[in-house]
Amino acid sequence: MFEALTDKLQKVFKRMSGSGKLRPKDVREGLKEVRLALLEADVNYQVVKDFVQAIQNDALGEEILSGLNPTQQIIDIVHQKLVHLLGEQAVGLNLSGPIPHTILMAGLQGSGKTTTAGKLALRLRKDGRMPLLCAADVYRPAAIDQLKQIGEQIGIPVYSDDSGDPVAIAASAVSLARAKGYDLVIVDTAGRLQIDEKMMNEIVAMEAELGDPETLLVIDAMTGQEAVNVAKEFGDKLRLDGLILTKLDGDARGGAALSARAVTGKPIMFVGIGEKVEALDVFHPDRMAQRILGMGDVLTLIEKARDAVDEQRALEMQRRLLRAEFDLEDFREQLRNVRKMGPLGEIMKMIPGAEKMGLSSADDLEDGELDRVDAIICSMTKAERQNPDILNGSRRRRIAAGSGTTVQDVNIVLKQYKELSKMMKTISKGGPMRIGGLRLG
Repeated sequence: MFEALTDKLQKVFKRMSGSGKLRPKDVREGLKEVRLALLEADVNYQVVKDFVQAIQNDALGEEILSGLNPTQQIIDIVHQKLVHLLGEQAVGLNLSGPIPHTILMAGLQGSGKTTTAGKLALRLRKDGRMPLLCAADVYRPAAIDQLKQIGEQIGIPVYSDDSGDPVAIAASAVSLARAKGYDLVIVDTAGRLQIDEKMMNEIVAMEAELGDPETLLVIDAMTGQEAVNVAKEFGDKLRLDGLILTKLDGDARGGAALSARAVTGKPIMFVGIGEKVEALDVFHPDRMAQRILGMGDVLTLIEKARDAVDEQRALEMQRRLLRAEFDLEDFREQLRNVRKMGPLGEIMKMIPGAEKMGLSSADDLEDGELDRVDAIICSMTKAERQNPDILNGSRRRRIAAGSGTTVQDVNIVLKQYKELSKMMKTISKGGPMRIGGLRLG
């Protein structure tokens, strides 16, 4: 996400930093390029105009241009304005009031509501909730079956009936939840066009029937500026509480994310960043601003690592590392934990400075590489994984044949393991570590 915009902004700042002392003219020319980059990212025109003007008002101050590093100060201003544009801070769901709470999912056809309803249910269950999914899309063929399949996959029940009346279905789901002890009902509604008056009136009636639900608008980030028009139309009809952007991982421009909050005044609460049911993240404006400017996103990376790794197992692994007992089975487990965190290319983009080290390109970091290493280690016997020193030539040929790789691939994996193991032994003894000839510690 935002790849094209990030690249353009970094080029602008690099050019500015190469100019030595900045003059007002340099700032204005640089901001013209920022403006163009935002427009090319499909950000709403008025949003771009106001955003660039706000930056210019702050960046042309005498204390900025006469400072020791004016370019860095301007980047800091851009970061602050981006955070403000995106909403200042993360906004959560308001699940106060009588139980069961209700969440009404609205949006256009094809925006990803059904999948997002399942993702949200899974996320809220991890937070200690007991959700019930409600299949109220009676128009799209197989919509109810799709939600049931998702519910079965994540172990969350789905309510549906044959009445054909979405308003009645939603009301019945709430009654069932109250009777069975579920504290939350997530209602998946039919996709509708904002110009379809009948369908819009129907979802207005559902909102009224549910009392005061959290009404979330699901927007496909790939629609760009059109997403703003969609949000405005739905906002005129419904009491929207927040937005969920889907397919953000497939949009290198990011115009919808940068425009929606500013135009609608409604917070972006969650973003969908993949096909997996776990791929729904809380939207943090400050972290997103850092990623747009190529600064990485360490906090989200830490959260993903925490979710992927069992705490007790992590402590055991730490003990083994410090005692230099790290073997190939441990190596394989760590690789699998990395895979749980998401696509490798996306993980690397969260690391500050990864681009400068040439590590952030998804083209260079294929998840297939991790699969190949995993296959090689799995082709070893338990004794070989625990004691790689016994791997002679014939054993390596057998492992290569069993994993569908080459002996050279096996040798590379063993070399990587030995380098890591050697580093662990050095750390456990309290000695200095060397990387590429550089002494650390």
